[in-house]
Amino acid sequence: MPFEGDARLEPYVLTDPRTMRALAHPLRIALLETLTGEGPLTATEAAERLGESPANCSFHLRQLAKYGFVEEAGGGRGRQRPWRLTRTGLRYTDVHANPETRLAATLLDQVLVDRYLARYQASRRVRHTYPNEWQEVTGQSEYLLHVTPDELRQVDAEVHAVLRRFTDRLADPSLRPEGSLPIEVLLFAFPFVRLEAGG
Repeated sequence: MPFEGDARLEPYVLTDPRTMRALAHPLRIALLETLTGEGPLTATEAAERLGESPANCSFHLRQLAKYGFVEEAGGGRGRQRPWRLTRTGLRYTDVHANPETRLAATLLDQVLVDRYLARYQASRRVRHTYPNEWQEVTGQSEYLLHVTPDELRQVDAEVHAVLRRFTDRLADPSLRPEGSLPIEVLLFAFPFVRLEAGG
């Protein structure tokens, strides 16, 4: 496996509030998502995919590089130099003793969750356009569990272990099977809150 042991397969662990605030920008997140799905891109190529100007994408790619999210992939100059991810995915928590770090993590979390849910809703609107075989295996599941923190931590670890089996395909497109699609899996675990009827 050509990417075995590749640091790019490990998530970027966020602990610094300045880095969290720098990432909490919709275009920067969109650039990371685009690089995740398509591999190295120039600012011009990224601009074409995102409907932005090359100058704007170039600026934000340089900002992402400043904080270690992307790096030059080699070749090209200026806006024609390709950029690639340094890591696959993010890991952070909003549980911090430092109020500044907690606030930065909370704001980043809100930006990301809003983006996830908007993508989920957009996907639901076009779900009927996919072949039946994809409609049958996509959708949502909901479980209500009565667990301890340790048990929930174990569930989280086991689910992540299954999903991480496929991360090498992000770094190496040649490993993606014919007929595969990029599928986003969202996992939320939160204490159950009863809503008012119709709320």
